[in-house]
Amino acid sequence: MNRLALAAGVLGFLAVALGAFGAHGLEGKLSPQAQDWWETATFYGLVHAVAAFSLALHARPGLARAGWAFVIGAVVFSGSLYAMALGGPRMLGMATPFGGVSFLVGWALAAIAGAKR
Repeated sequence: MNRLALAAGVLGFLAVALGAFGAHGLEGKLSPQAQDWWETATFYGLVHAVAAFSLALHARPGLARAGWAFVIGAVVFSGSLYAMALGGPRMLGMATPFGGVSFLVGWALAAIAGAKR
């Protein structure tokens, strides 16, 4: 079983489902700032789910580490934004940059793996 592909698939599914829920189920119920958080969470979650899934299709260790960094980043970055948009405490925003750093680490690892090829 390819656990990275599974995690990426789940993240992609959730990003699409939560994006649709935000656009239709939460329409008019979120403040403009909360709506912006929701859209940002959905965008970054989906982009990095696709990136992680594409890296999961290759068996090279450096790429797998990059993919897992994307998965962790999506959970932390997008998760904290979704939670704040739904009324969670604003201090959850302190976790958001850690997710962003995880995205950056993933891209750096992908670049390094590409340079070593």
